[in-house]
Amino acid sequence: MSEHILDAKGLNCPLPILKARKALKDVPSGETLEILATDPGAVADFQAFCRQTGNELVEHSEEDSVYRFLIKHTAA
Repeated sequence: MSEHILDAKGLNCPLPILKARKALKDVPSGETLEILATDPGAVADFQAFCRQTGNELVEHSEEDSVYRFLIKHTAA
C-alpha cells in the first residue's frame, strides 16, 4: 500500500476538506489518506465529511496543535 499524505496545516475551513476531497480522487479504493491540519474545526468537519461521503475515518489524533486524520477511501 502506498502512502498518501495531505499537508493542510495553516489552512482554515473549508480548505482542508476541499483539498482532501480532491486528494481522495487519486487514492485507490481501500487505501488511506493521511491529513495533517491545524484548524481545530477540522475534527468535526472530517467526521461529517466521512459520514456524508461514505469514506471511513479510521483514526484521528492531536499533538502539538496538529490534527492528524486517517481516512480510508471506501466510496466509489
